Amino acid sequence: MSSGPVSGEDGPQPLEGAAPEETELRQIVQQEMLAIIPFSARVREAFGVFGGMFALLVRAIQRAFTRPFAFGEVAYQIEVLGARSLSIATLTAIFAGLVMTLQFAFFMTRFGIQHTVGKVVVLTLFRELAPVLTALTVGARIGSGITAELGSMRVTEQIDAIAALGADPVKKLVTPRLLACIVVMPALTCLADVFGLTAGAIVASTQYDIPFDQFFRGAVETCDVVDFTSGVAKSFVFGAIIAVVGCYKGFEVSGGTEGVGRSTTETVAITSVAVCLSDFFLTKLFLAL
Repeated sequence: MSSGPVSGEDGPQPLEGAAPEETELRQIVQQEMLAIIPFSARVREAFGVFGGMFALLVRAIQRAFTRPFAFGEVAYQIEVLGARSLSIATLTAIFAGLVMTLQFAFFMTRFGIQHTVGKVVVLTLFRELAPVLTALTVGARIGSGITAELGSMRVTEQIDAIAALGADPVKKLVTPRLLACIVVMPALTCLADVFGLTAGAIVASTQYDIPFDQFFRGAVETCDVVDFTSGVAKSFVFGAIIAVVGCYKGFEVSGGTEGVGRSTTETVAITSVAVCLSDFFLTKLFLAL
């Protein structure tokens, strides 16, 4: 008779003569161990990915201050990543301003203070909605595009060819995209502030008879420079996150075209989570200041 459990098609079998409580406890421990081991491996992998992204960010920043400076490439990336994202950024801001004003004004009408809706809308838009929604929508487009482009270069060995010719792939491919994203995201956030606030004023005027001058007067009286700059400052961080995640996942593509699609999907998911998580800590930081 074997002294240990016998493995069969249905998993480990209980010992003969063992108490039911002991058998049940052993099975629970085995199930928990099987669940913990893959989880710990995923945690280690996540820390490895985070470390790789941070190292790539540091290398890209260092290359940005070394000659020759690729101003032409940065300008090209600003046009590709920024100018072509104006439509989605504008639409996102307009609908965010419309819905937010409609909701706030509806509930504030119950208390007879709907005339102050401009004060609430401007703070919510400038501090949170404009930078975050712009980063989530535009960032998904930019990040996935960067990953697809660099991933295609990886699977066709173009990145290896750049290194073989003596050029630095990080300086040539990553640094221009990083600088472009850091420039593009604050600019799009400012644009979202303008369009979102304008759309909110239109809804307040047409739906609740709040004049434009009253709406904007309340917004100006409430909002200060810190409220505006805090949202813009967040966009610099969001832009760096989008660029680094997109470039890192593009450089790490493997498995041909299927790997490119997989990495593109992962980029969108990682970027969205990273933006929301960093927004929490940035908000606490700016509120403390």
